[in-house]
Order: sequence, then structure tokens, then C-alpha cells
Amino acid sequence: MIFLSNLAIPLTIFLILYCGLRERINVFDIFVDGAKEGIEMVFKIFPTLMGLFVAIGVLRSSGLLDFVVQIISPITNFLGIPKEIMPLAILRPISRKRFTCSWNRYNEDIWRR
Repeated sequence: MIFLSNLAIPLTIFLILYCGLRERINVFDIFVDGAKEGIEMVFKIFPTLMGLFVAIGVLRSSGLLDFVVQIISPITNFLGIPKEIMPLAILRPISRKRFTCSWNRYNEDIWRR
């Protein structure tokens, strides 16, 4: 199994190159264009991610997150949800929604292709 996992990436690269050569597609130019779009994406969503990380850090260090977990712990204990995962359960929907909003705002043109 380790042998197969070690070959996964090289086989994928060779498969992409083979399909590109068979279809007579300039694989390198497509790769460079994709890498350029990826870098632009990183620069567009970086401020949102940094703000999210700072907000989560503030919530954790201020103790507000622990306070909220403590308040809802009777309900979560009744439901059998461990209190250790409650900070993640509280922050996950917030972070996912914010990232999705940023993704849609900056990348509407991707879906039009």
C-alpha cells in the first residue's frame, strides 16, 4: 500500500501530461494560467482569512468562547456531545459562511466559463 501511495502523485502528473499530449493541448501554458489564478485567489481571500483568524483568537483568549460553551454545556451533556468539540462546533459555521461569501464575491467569473 505504501508503494502505491508513493506513486500516486507521479502517476497523476504523467497521466495529465499523457492526456494533454494525446489531445495536443499545451499543458504548460494551462498550468501557468492556473497557477496565476491560484496566486490571485490567495491574495484576494487572505485579508478575510486573517481577519477570521484574529477574531477567533480574540474570542478564545478573552474567554467568551469558554463562557458560551459553559452556558450551553447542560444541553450538550444531555445530547452526549463532548464539551471539547463545542468551540469548533460554534465557530465552524461562522468561518465557513464568511469564506463562502468571499469566494462567491471574488470568483463569480469562474462560474461563468
